[in-house]
Amino acid sequence: MQREKLSSRLGFILLSAGCAIGIGNVWKFPYIAGQNGGAIFILIYLFFLLVLGIPVMTMEFAIGRAAQRSIATMYQKLEPKGSKWHLHRWLGIAGNTLLMMFYTTVAGWMLKYFVDTLSGKFVGLSPEAIGEQFNVMLSDPVSNVFYMVIIVLVGFGICAIGLQNGLEKITKVMMIALLLLMVVLAGNSIFLDGAKEGLAYYLLPDWDRFLAIGPFNVIVSAMNQAFFTLSLGIGSMAIFGSYIDKNRSLLGESINIAILDTFVAFTAGLIIIPACFAFNVDVNSGPNLIFITLPNVFNQMALGQLWGALFFLFMTFAAFSTVLAVFETIIAFFMDSYGWSRKKVCLFACIAILILALPCALGFNVLSFIQPLGQGTTILDFEDFLVSNLLLPFGSLLFVLFCTTKIGWGWDNFIEEANTGIGIKFPRWVHAYCKYAIPVIIATILIIGLL
Repeated sequence: MQREKLSSRLGFILLSAGCAIGIGNVWKFPYIAGQNGGAIFILIYLFFLLVLGIPVMTMEFAIGRAAQRSIATMYQKLEPKGSKWHLHRWLGIAGNTLLMMFYTTVAGWMLKYFVDTLSGKFVGLSPEAIGEQFNVMLSDPVSNVFYMVIIVLVGFGICAIGLQNGLEKITKVMMIALLLLMVVLAGNSIFLDGAKEGLAYYLLPDWDRFLAIGPFNVIVSAMNQAFFTLSLGIGSMAIFGSYIDKNRSLLGESINIAILDTFVAFTAGLIIIPACFAFNVDVNSGPNLIFITLPNVFNQMALGQLWGALFFLFMTFAAFSTVLAVFETIIAFFMDSYGWSRKKVCLFACIAILILALPCALGFNVLSFIQPLGQGTTILDFEDFLVSNLLLPFGSLLFVLFCTTKIGWGWDNFIEEANTGIGIKFPRWVHAYCKYAIPVIIATILIIGLL
């Protein structure tokens, strides 16, 4: 079977960035940056993106492009005879499936809030009533399942059309719309009365906050955010590597995707933090920021219904771009493993994800008695813990060792693949750093995550 290819470099960059850009970029980066000293945190984050995130992403792309396969069979093509690297395929497909078991529900929340904001459901409500709306949504099994089902059906429907005509075309439109929406929303927030204090809180270095949190804690937070923001370790980037030609070297492409990802995270802060300061709302409320704090902000804002609807449309695009990219990874796994057609895999995977995503969608209501990580936790917390704290860092560690050691694919093969084509070359002289230092950093992230 002829392997499908993306039609353009822009399609590859936007698809890969869409996979990396998720809801964590939007709610987590702004409040963590503000909390941890503003510009000080941002600079440490950029440092770790450069020395950790971008090299690991380049390795994942290189393995995919060299093998021209998904994580299902790429190791078999590249690994030394008799080695067991290919066992990682099962962790890869488990990671992608687990991610979609909870992420489709969260994406459904974004869609529901877009519909509710657009229809004026929050207009005139008190702050307490808006807070209660989120709890009402969580406790309603029908609503949770309904919006999750829409996300899954539309996602697999797009993927079933084909790589170029479905996934690439829709993601291009969605990602360009997402970036334009962000610029418009940020422009609106920056010029609100009282936004200046928010900009100072977010963008100026604050040594008092930095020292109060503790330098070690700030560094660990920045390292974690830089590592997890790119969705590395479960083969989602490898699949897009397998869909591109060898015209461009891979380090430059990884840098472009990291820049786009950082732009979204950074601009989310310009949308959220000045607006919170303008309306005297707590900026450190974590996940509540999206569903409780911001609807309150939009309620007080001129044309708030419009701005709120645009914000949740942007959030829906951010979530759905990740859903589409991971669906494609799952589809490619079964196509490569069993030789099935795209439409057959889409039908099979759609039914499987609909069933597997039900526990998370029902975990806040019908199944709320299941608290796998202790009192007050949910099925979503447990699934997120497995993916974020275990499978992403462990998978990334395997990719790095595979590319840098003789018992794997090896440094020379990696460098040759990464540097094929025009563009920025991956420096050969960083071998020792990639072989020893990066695995130690990732192992540290893994241990901290487990503890």
